[in-house]
Amino acid sequence: MLRRRRVTLSDNPEERNVPSISLERYQPYLLGLLRIVTAFLFLQHGTAKFFGFPHVAMFDGLKFFSMLGAAGALEIGGGLLLLVGFLRGRPPSCCPHDGRRLFHGAFSQRAAADLNQGEPAVLFCFIFLYLAAAGPGASR
Repeated sequence: MLRRRRVTLSDNPEERNVPSISLERYQPYLLGLLRIVTAFLFLQHGTAKFFGFPHVAMFDGLKFFSMLGAAGALEIGGGLLLLVGFLRGRPPSCCPHDGRRLFHGAFSQRAAADLNQGEPAVLFCFIFLYLAAAGPGASR
């Protein structure tokens, strides 16, 4: 159950109590949930390339030995390893791939991530960096 503090109103900002919810004890569980959800989403990028699920028309007829094929292999492999927690606490091997894709593909078109569809690469890279620094969370 979440703990709440009593609210009192005062003119002195130091005496004002704002309702706060302590989530510190849930931190390892939320970190583990972040790792699992990120792995699942990363895995979906690879399955869209190789298995057509979810279907993305751009990946129809994708060759395995192409840049997108290598990206799909890294996304499936890295997503599965991250999902099961293999090498937890270490930087995933997929992060350099996303960083390279970010700078190679995204900045060659436009510098803003929202204009060049670079947001997933940026988010995955920084979430992987955070997971490498913060550890695995409560997964076992």
